[in-house]
Amino acid sequence: MRILITGGAGFIGSHLCDRFLAEGHQVIAMDNLSTSTIDNIAHLAGRDDFSFIKHDVTNYVYVEGHLDAILHLASLPSPVDYLEKPIPTLKVGALGTHKALGLALAKKATFLLASTSEVYGDPQEHPQREDYWGHVNPVGPRGVYDESKRFAEALTMAYHRYHGVNTRIARIFNTYGPRMRSDDGRVVSNFVTQALRGEPLTVYDDGSRTRSFCYVSDLVEGLYRLLLSDEVYPVNLGNPNEMTILEFAHQVLEVSGSSSEIVFIAPTDERTKDDPHVRRPDISKARRVLNWEPQVGLEEGLRKTTESFRKRI
Repeated sequence: MRILITGGAGFIGSHLCDRFLAEGHQVIAMDNLSTSTIDNIAHLAGRDDFSFIKHDVTNYVYVEGHLDAILHLASLPSPVDYLEKPIPTLKVGALGTHKALGLALAKKATFLLASTSEVYGDPQEHPQREDYWGHVNPVGPRGVYDESKRFAEALTMAYHRYHGVNTRIARIFNTYGPRMRSDDGRVVSNFVTQALRGEPLTVYDDGSRTRSFCYVSDLVEGLYRLLLSDEVYPVNLGNPNEMTILEFAHQVLEVSGSSSEIVFIAPTDERTKDDPHVRRPDISKARRVLNWEPQVGLEEGLRKTTESFRKRI
């Protein structure tokens, strides 16, 4: 296949480039590099089966030649980014998705939207299944990201129903691994960076909020299988092993060998306003439809992630 990956120089997008190339496909990565880095795909430079286009997908998108699939990962998913750049966050979810879907329609390509567990908001159902509609504050600071993805899902389904575009929707839960930005404001990046620098690990409130962490290779496998499936409606992709943030902090200290202490702080900014209290995917559908479930345990995944961070810090 000949595949376009928007956000292809990002954390997950670059790993997807690697996977599709390893399977013998041709890959075009598109990215405006506003929150990503060319370093993530530098190892692919010079390959005949890979090319890079620096472009903002909120503008008209043109790609010469045929395309078999478009994976739309362009986004600003980290709290640091969507709080500092709220309007670009909304634009890439709305205009960017619209432009990518228009290209999929023109090329008769399969379209995969990388959506998010944030469409469930601060959930009132636990664990979260795909038929849960969510509990999102549309006017809160997180709403720019949450609602951009909810709109993107609605737009994707509209293109499927009205234009007949072959579409897929992945709801991605917390994912971690090499090539994450150390300053992206996510809990994995924060804790690993703090541990390696010997700084205190900062846990908000009492650390009782929960998350479920999926290693990037497991997520990429799920996305690959979803693209090749016939499933049109959303599919949760994440690791159902839930743990508290405090438990996760202790795990990071153990894996990194750090002697950092854990300190509890009260949030002083909008970064944690409307922050979900719990998060765990129900992956029954992914197991049934894709024959998929995570394979990499947290300790193994954290070791690989920590080593990649250690080389940069």
